[in-house]
Amino acid sequence: MRNPRDFLKPLAIGAPDPVREIPVKPSRMIHFFDPSNEKLAARAPEMATQTDILLGNLEDAIPADKKEAAREGLIRVGKEADLGDTALWTRVNSLESPWVLDDITQLVTEIGDKLEVIMVPKVEGPWDIHYVDRLLAQLEAKVGLERPLLVHAILETSVGVVNLEEIATASPRMQGMSFGPADLAAFRRMKTTRVGGGHPAYRVVEDPDPENPDAPRASAQQDPWHYSIARMVDACTAAGILPFYGPYGDIKDTLGCETQFRAAFLLGCVGAWSLHPVQIEIAKKVFSPPADEVKFAKKVLEAIPDGRGVHMIDGKMQDDATWKQSKVMVSLAEMLAEKDPELREAYEL
Repeated sequence: MRNPRDFLKPLAIGAPDPVREIPVKPSRMIHFFDPSNEKLAARAPEMATQTDILLGNLEDAIPADKKEAAREGLIRVGKEADLGDTALWTRVNSLESPWVLDDITQLVTEIGDKLEVIMVPKVEGPWDIHYVDRLLAQLEAKVGLERPLLVHAILETSVGVVNLEEIATASPRMQGMSFGPADLAAFRRMKTTRVGGGHPAYRVVEDPDPENPDAPRASAQQDPWHYSIARMVDACTAAGILPFYGPYGDIKDTLGCETQFRAAFLLGCVGAWSLHPVQIEIAKKVFSPPADEVKFAKKVLEAIPDGRGVHMIDGKMQDDATWKQSKVMVSLAEMLAEKDPELREAYEL
């Protein structure tokens, strides 16, 4: 185990100092695009105006014969596209793949000053983060980067879920985690082919009526991901990093997508992946606090400026716990209002 005093020292001579606190920016959606598609890559500046985070995908959904084209396309986007204040991320290939070393090496040495976060798939333990951490430090030193790149882990195996806490604290580079339901379902041998969301067979049913045992019984579909997402949120927030819900695969099911995103938001996730433009709008709607809740939170902060004592506001008891909740809500609203004029007006900021 490393000496805690060494944790915030660079892992390579000449590399930038690690960050002491993860920057919190608008992160309602991580929008994926295929950089091997030249027409789509050319639209990166346009997509950036609609999104908080734009991610050039190099892993799943990119065929083997297009891996190099995707990497080269992302490098062109980093060098040529004006993305404004929208963050540019990438998801590299998995650490056991034949492409990942070139992914990391070429991206850092050619557009390391434009990238903010490298998303690492199928992270199983702190050892995966340690490898990426050291490699990034060596490359940053080689090209003289002044700002360290951050790392984002995807939880896609049972091993990763078991080691959540160790992954979250493996490096000062850890920016956050995303939940990967499709690969996790396969790893667990779950009997579903869905990507995210619930399943009609995963449900509870009320007890039978003793006086009429044959009467219809109410039943409700359940969320098979609730436990794992809640664990991820706890691990991330305990470590001061950011939790994200991953993909919702049924693009046409906008109601199902919104419902799943909202459950993740209420549990503490700061954003989700968007795989199609329609999901960008859903993420904006869900991960932007409702205007009425922001206004009430502002009222709480005004009535309890120091966060102390017990107060009655609109007929309800409010105390320091409510003050903390309101502080989170208003801080998020103020940050989003800086990016979105419509929200600024709705929040009356």
